[in-house]
Amino acid sequence: MAIGLSHSYSSPSADKNGEDELMKKVNFSPLGKGNEIVNGDEIGFDPSEPPPFKIGDIRAAIPEHCWVKDPWRSCSYVVRDIAVALGLVAIALHFNSWIFWPGYWFAQGTIFWAIFVLGHDCGHGSFSDNPNLNNIVGHILHSSILVPYHGWRISHRTHHQNHGHVENDESWVPLPEKIYKKLDLSTKFLRYKVPFPLFAYPLYLWSRSPGKKGSHFNPYSDLFKSSERKLALTSTICWAAMVAFLFCLSIIFGPLLLLKLYGVPYVIFVIWLDLVTYLHHHGHEKKLPWYRGKEWSYLRGGLTTVDRDYGWFNKIHHDIGTHVIHHLFPQIPHYHLEEATRAAKPVMGMYYREPIKSGPVPYHLLQNLVRSINEDHFVSDSGEIVYYQKDSQLS
Repeated sequence: MAIGLSHSYSSPSADKNGEDELMKKVNFSPLGKGNEIVNGDEIGFDPSEPPPFKIGDIRAAIPEHCWVKDPWRSCSYVVRDIAVALGLVAIALHFNSWIFWPGYWFAQGTIFWAIFVLGHDCGHGSFSDNPNLNNIVGHILHSSILVPYHGWRISHRTHHQNHGHVENDESWVPLPEKIYKKLDLSTKFLRYKVPFPLFAYPLYLWSRSPGKKGSHFNPYSDLFKSSERKLALTSTICWAAMVAFLFCLSIIFGPLLLLKLYGVPYVIFVIWLDLVTYLHHHGHEKKLPWYRGKEWSYLRGGLTTVDRDYGWFNKIHHDIGTHVIHHLFPQIPHYHLEEATRAAKPVMGMYYREPIKSGPVPYHLLQNLVRSINEDHFVSDSGEIVYYQKDSQLS
């Protein structure tokens, strides 16, 4: 695929008089440089340019109380979500009607996703300042929905430490062209045709993404340092215990009832997880950059994440849509993210992209998802600032 430049680009390390050096630095950029807004649109603004502020400037703008972790408040959300999950089970068993089951599946799957988000807070340490409390609650929550807590926590830490980096990022990382071309047709079809990518999470836990080796369940995986193997093993044992518990329930109550009460909601949870995590790093209306080498920085990578509005679901899944500030400062509890974002927006300026306001149900995000999966296939093997390219043959 031909690669071209749509604007003049310079960086501190680029030779302004050398076209060859420039081509090495950037292989495609959809926007020009500037900072003008006309009728609500960014005119000439280049999101790949180094921002005129530092991460400390953003931190300073966030009120001090937004950093405070209240374990009682955090635990109250756990009690709420578990109570709702158990209440839904009781209602489902009472009605036990095929008219009722689809509504139960969607509601319970959404609560599973909310439970995951609370376990996610435990993994970041934003649940409380007590590591033991974080790990105990995290194991209970994540094991209940078949997620190996420490295995996921460690790989997710890698994702946050390297967000926006082509090779080092961990979650929904773009494939370099040379790896993409080695994929067989069936893998491309499952990865780049809706709705198949929305069922990818269990496979990712077992074998990660193409081009990366290891498993979240194997303590000797490339994901873990030697000092982390016992942690990974502990979480795998907890996961296995949950699988055994579900097996026992299937014997006692029958596999069909367990499928209806737990199996289908688990699939809905996986769809939520893949949908949300994908859209927080892909599918913005204007293409956003990915970085390599010395062009990457923690701040620039974090600024390529995207906030989303999920309508009625914002509070149900604990404001996970406020993703930019979460990525830059994962220590902030979820219940302070909205306020922290409002305080930080004047500092970030156009490097923060205001999410499109949603109605009660965020149907508009499906358009972003489908367009991105159909167009964002791979990035160039070279260049320190790259953008997704499209495989026209696959389309």
